[in-house]
Amino acid sequence: MQETLTMLAPPRLEAAPATPARPRRREIGAATMTLGVTLLVGCAWAISRWGGYAASSDTGYNLGLAGGIMMLLLFLYPLRKHFRFMHGFGPAKYWFAGHMTLGILGPLFILVHSNFQVGSINAGIALASMSLVASSGIIGRFIYTRIHHGLYGRRASLDELRALAGLNSKEVESKLAFAPKVENALTAFEATLSTPHRDPLRSVWAFATLWLRGRVVCFHCARELTRLYKIHARKKDWDHAKHQRRLKAAKQLVFAYVQGVQRVAQFNTYERLFSLWHVLHVPFVYMMVFSAIAHVVAVHMY
Repeated sequence: MQETLTMLAPPRLEAAPATPARPRRREIGAATMTLGVTLLVGCAWAISRWGGYAASSDTGYNLGLAGGIMMLLLFLYPLRKHFRFMHGFGPAKYWFAGHMTLGILGPLFILVHSNFQVGSINAGIALASMSLVASSGIIGRFIYTRIHHGLYGRRASLDELRALAGLNSKEVESKLAFAPKVENALTAFEATLSTPHRDPLRSVWAFATLWLRGRVVCFHCARELTRLYKIHARKKDWDHAKHQRRLKAAKQLVFAYVQGVQRVAQFNTYERLFSLWHVLHVPFVYMMVFSAIAHVVAVHMY
């Protein structure tokens, strides 16, 4: 106990740093989007079930037509990217926002049009292709935010992420010098993640369990900080509010640092996943276009 009391006093931490918290906001955004899409699909299913119309009726036909037009308008965003004369038609972020919105609303209209049923083989192929494109778009959006500054920002670099997380400075280490066990745990966690695995299976396992391992590190660090701050609060005669405020700020500092280490460790993996996603997404789009054309032709011919 005497050895603990003579250690460095914790620095004055009144609030957690703001900048490393950005990745957390993006995670919440992805979760919110997934929940929102799920609710919209549920609403579409309810409308198709109790709407009292058939896919071949005027209402069903117009719903399919609206959904088809929205799917066609999706191609405006890639066209805007590839044709220079379209670059002056507004900021790219608004085009991207429109692309994502149409990519959700279009399939929803098609689902309502079809009453969530497959009436023919070509309709089934078209519906499956559209579902693949929509699902891959949502997955691509999630990966995109992991390698860019926000949803509409420019592409990030690994050095920028390290600076954002505070991994290029000694700020966190200096603030946690009074807690050597916490400092050592964070250093060991970062060193473990910075060592690449040669075995692909171990790499996949490490990537899949990264979130859980980070939470374990945060738990042990928080427990150690709670013990140390309790000792210092008693020694310095802090009141309860001051004790809890500084303890909370220290825990937030550790959490932000662990989160930054995790994002840096995931960066290269997400870059590879985004490249693979792009290779797969384009064929899905072509398959959807051809099957949709075949479906429209079949409907009007027969």
